[in-house]
Amino acid sequence: MKLKVVIHKAEDGGFWAEVPAVPGCFTQGDSLEELLPNIYEAVEACLSVDTKDVALKKEDHVLEIAI
Repeated sequence: MKLKVVIHKAEDGGFWAEVPAVPGCFTQGDSLEELLPNIYEAVEACLSVDTKDVALKKEDHVLEIAI
């Protein structure tokens, strides 16, 4: 899966990034080098869903896919 990330200069210094395709997915870093791993971490956190929080019926199945 490829996602576009918009990187902004922060007013207080450093950078912040947003992932428009994933609403509410933001992160920040003091440098671009610090920002990059934070972006991966933020996307993973925003897209991860714990199925224990979903009401599943006995006949339901959970499928994990990679895009």
